[in-house]
Amino acid sequence: MTITLTVNGEEREFAESTTATELLILLGLPDKGVAIAVDGSVHPRSRWGEVLHDGSRVEVLTAVQGG
Repeated sequence: MTITLTVNGEEREFAESTTATELLILLGLPDKGVAIAVDGSVHPRSRWGEVLHDGSRVEVLTAVQGG
């Protein structure tokens, strides 16, 4: 079975057991220098192992150097 997540404004399907950590891997993103928000709330790193829910809106933000 799959779930639908809206990731950075784009609807995508993932396995129903997908966690935030797995999402980063699937997207090819590092796990450092990244912040995740789920349904408008910051998702602390301590919760990245929790399974994401069908229909959730996920924003993945990466830190950028510069000024």
